[in-house]
Amino acid sequence: MKTAIVTDSTAYLPADVREKNNIHMIPLQVTFGLESFEEEQELTVDEFYRKSESEMPKTSQPSIGEFINLFKRLSESYDEIVTIHLSGGISGTYAGAIQAGELVENLEVYAFDSEISCAMQGFYALKAAEMANSGSKAKAILQELEKMKKTMKAYFMVEDLKHFQRGGRLSGAQALVGGMLQIKPLLHFKETKIVPFEKIRTRKKAMNRMVYLLQEDVRSGDQFRASIIHANREEDATDWKKELEQQFPSVEFDISYFGPVIGVHLGEGSMGLGWVKK
Repeated sequence: MKTAIVTDSTAYLPADVREKNNIHMIPLQVTFGLESFEEEQELTVDEFYRKSESEMPKTSQPSIGEFINLFKRLSESYDEIVTIHLSGGISGTYAGAIQAGELVENLEVYAFDSEISCAMQGFYALKAAEMANSGSKAKAILQELEKMKKTMKAYFMVEDLKHFQRGGRLSGAQALVGGMLQIKPLLHFKETKIVPFEKIRTRKKAMNRMVYLLQEDVRSGDQFRASIIHANREEDATDWKKELEQQFPSVEFDISYFGPVIGVHLGEGSMGLGWVKK
């Protein structure tokens, strides 16, 4: 029995990484006006942020039909699928995968709600692929993913409160006061939703706070893998990675990004830091 691993585009795993690890991807979409683009396939990150300067895009999840087509294609070579998706609290993608799985015959589909997104979702997909490629079955893979969830943490700093206001997530008065005070909301996922963790003044203090939270976990002596996540701030992410590698030599760091679908919600300039115990 062979197990296929599927994730959606919000894991932001580069195509070569997906290919190397035999991970199948289903894209979400971003729409500017009447034009829709498949994330990670028809719209690059640079193009997205450039277009977003003049127009507020919308996002949409894969259709049930797209899931069914993918699952049917995989059923020709696999007996079961573990499909890993962004948090069910911010998207219907996970629910769509469950529905599609029930409509495909001769194939067991196991959907996993990452309860998070971006690089952390990618960590789940990579672990699942590692196990599947070594012959592990779906139920064993899911047990490991649930174990990972207990040590998975991620925090995100929003650069501009006006973006939340424009997206209907913050009142005008709150955005004005936040801007005057240089508030940089530190957000995290809690019970599948993106919620405020702390309100912090200035970008530097918000980033330092994320580092402190990582430090608290590293003090346990456990080995961690971490990802620096940026919204069109690659140079800042590279500099931060160098600093963190010096500060935490035992932690394995990489750099990822907030792609179009998540970028719609967080806005350009956002920075994040996530980690999980190895």
